[in-house]
Amino acid sequence: MNVVTYSEARSSLKAVLDRVVNDHAPTLIHRRGGNVVIVSEDAYSSMVETMYLLSNPANAAHLAMAIAQDKAGESKPQTLIEV
Repeated sequence: MNVVTYSEARSSLKAVLDRVVNDHAPTLIHRRGGNVVIVSEDAYSSMVETMYLLSNPANAAHLAMAIAQDKAGESKPQTLIEV
């Protein structure tokens, strides 16, 4: 994660925002009164979707089971038609 001061972010805001989007990496802005993290819209959307999927205990358990099966080599590729 990139870390910049508030002054650095203010003086080069376009460069900071471009780096967040282009590098797909969040930037922490260190400032008095509390730090702020900037993430791209794609990263934010991904986090919101993940939180939504994991908010349902049954869905979270199903996803955990699928991950365990994949790690154990028990999964097989499927096409969308097969699903």
